[in-house]
Amino acid sequence: MHNHVYPAGTEPHPQHGPQGAQPRRQEPQQQAPDLSIADELKRSGLTAVCASYVLDFAQNDKPGDARENFLRWLTAIDAQLAKGHMRRALNLKDLHAAHDHGSPTIVQTVEGAMFIEGHLDRVEEVYKRGVRHLQLLHEHDDMVSPLGDTNTAAAHLGGLTAFGAQVVKECNRLGIVVDMAHASHETVRGALKVATQPLIISHTSLDSRTGGDPRMVQMMKPRLISKEQAKVVAEAGGIVGVWTHLADSLQDFVESIKAMVDAIGIDHVGMGTDTDLLSSRAGQGTNAAYAGMVGGFFPAVAGEMLRQGFTPEDIGKVGGGNFCRVFGKAMAGHT
Repeated sequence: MHNHVYPAGTEPHPQHGPQGAQPRRQEPQQQAPDLSIADELKRSGLTAVCASYVLDFAQNDKPGDARENFLRWLTAIDAQLAKGHMRRALNLKDLHAAHDHGSPTIVQTVEGAMFIEGHLDRVEEVYKRGVRHLQLLHEHDDMVSPLGDTNTAAAHLGGLTAFGAQVVKECNRLGIVVDMAHASHETVRGALKVATQPLIISHTSLDSRTGGDPRMVQMMKPRLISKEQAKVVAEAGGIVGVWTHLADSLQDFVESIKAMVDAIGIDHVGMGTDTDLLSSRAGQGTNAAYAGMVGGFFPAVAGEMLRQGFTPEDIGKVGGGNFCRVFGKAMAGHT
């Protein structure tokens, strides 16, 4: 439900930390030029990932830059898809066909919709480029017309803004899944009030699952949610994706999935790894989410889920079936 896909040369380099924080001291993300989207997807055991670009980590110095950066990245993905004889899934039928034929595909998304800059027509512009999943917020505001408060900065917008509500409605009109990851709880509640389709939070974990690395806990805790906050999304028919972050091992990751299932039910949980498909670094790459993983990501996770008592039906729901339900509802009535 949330995966980064950066062809070599398109990696966004973090310019600053979250709003109000000090600049990040972080190594630039570098992807392996010899890895292909198609090959890494086949290796992962998954038919598709929601392929994202961290837009506010790009160099956005003035209005217009975010839009140009996103369109440039979409063009780079176009080339990679053509090279791998791949397509974007534009509706649920496309996802089912890809699964039936073993054809890797992507669901196009972006992390942070600051490319909109007050121009609602830009939502339809990227829809025509294949975007079917839109994460409204990341760490920085749209510099022209902010959409809502994030969960890593002091609230200053009153939750979802009036323009943010327009964007949610436009996504519902066009047939785009709305992703509220990185949004404050008030922003999520505001989106639920205006949405006509279920929402997702593509990547987070319960605030009771913090792992054993104090530095990571301090950095990631604002991005976690309580059981009560997760239930609000589930009760509206949505899904919460579970991070690999803050889980110290494959066993811990599956235990985090189980904790989320216990909190909101098996029909409302997905996998939101927040890893990089084209990285081979342990802890960062999708197929190297944990050191010592043998084979691809999904077979390893499915095996551990079986060991922890999940049924094959459960694994099918968490591994993609739940997302497909919401994806299908968002696309209903759209070609």
